[in-house]
Amino acid sequence: MKIEAWIFGVTTVFLVLVSPAYWFITDASDHGADWTGTSALVMTTLLCAMVTLYLGFHAQRMDARPEDRKDGEIADGAGELGFFPPYSWWPFWCALTLSLMVFAIAVLAWWLFIIGIVLGAVALSGWVFEYYRGNYAH
Repeated sequence: MKIEAWIFGVTTVFLVLVSPAYWFITDASDHGADWTGTSALVMTTLLCAMVTLYLGFHAQRMDARPEDRKDGEIADGAGELGFFPPYSWWPFWCALTLSLMVFAIAVLAWWLFIIGIVLGAVALSGWVFEYYRGNYAH
């Protein structure tokens, strides 16, 4: 995970340099500083710094992966990589109920919003507990 930490670290340094430059350039215009873009760049900088610290912290505490070692071979990465779930219909139903709730708010139909909450709870429960029963139960 060291290479990922380095990538986010370089991105953080870039954003630390770009954010004040953006503020200075937009402040030089006739309309004043663009606070929306400046705050978005600052928040992006902080988020990249947070990911950098997280990845750097965990890279120090875990054993080096084959791709992190200079003497690593391709065969060192052989074996099981993890659990990759098959296709699922539950994200579709969750997205559909969310769109129903957003539509209900847009047309101010609170009764439809409540129906969307109930259907969304069922869809979200199905997605969360998908691997507790059936063919893919653990």
